[in-house]
Amino acid sequence: MRLEATSKPDQYHVWMTDDELEDLRRAAATHRDDLVIQLGGYVGLRAFEIPQICPKHVKRTDDGEHYRLRVPEGKDTTGSGGKPRDAYLPKDVEGDVHRYQTAEDIGREEPLVPLSERGIRNVVKRTAERAAEQTVDEDFQYVSSHDLRRRFAQRLLVDEQVNPRVVMQVGGWDSFQAIEPYLNAPTPDVVNDAFEEAGLV
Repeated sequence: MRLEATSKPDQYHVWMTDDELEDLRRAAATHRDDLVIQLGGYVGLRAFEIPQICPKHVKRTDDGEHYRLRVPEGKDTTGSGGKPRDAYLPKDVEGDVHRYQTAEDIGREEPLVPLSERGIRNVVKRTAERAAEQTVDEDFQYVSSHDLRRRFAQRLLVDEQVNPRVVMQVGGWDSFQAIEPYLNAPTPDVVNDAFEEAGLV
């Protein structure tokens, strides 16, 4: 985990690995809280987008092999209201969404996570504090909901080298400038691999 200072005291941008994201999931107090972590870290949803999601927003693609998650009102930097997008929904997360919907008897048009944006942020903060205690890694206490989205972007752009245009589309970024910060922060594994490939070990 790497902390990057911000202009605000005692607030950091947190760059996590997938292993650390899984540590965060293990610290979730409830299935709902775990789902919040997954929707942020593996689907790339913003805190205000998560409460919009209902079971009806999960769609299987025509080939039957993939899933999309319709975000009714994503971020719109033009100021003309929220823009819908289809986020990519990994099969594991889709399975968890389905199990949670069934267990909680949630209707197709009911929100999966009926919380406010602040409520989502609080879930992440509480879970991060629990993770800090469980892992004895105090850096977890600085994790915010946006850091989950940061992990999502870094996984795709840096770890997996996914086409930036694809990442922009599924993540709701409007420009290369918006995703550029995520390209500049390779994980330790990516650094190691680069040196190994260059024969500089």
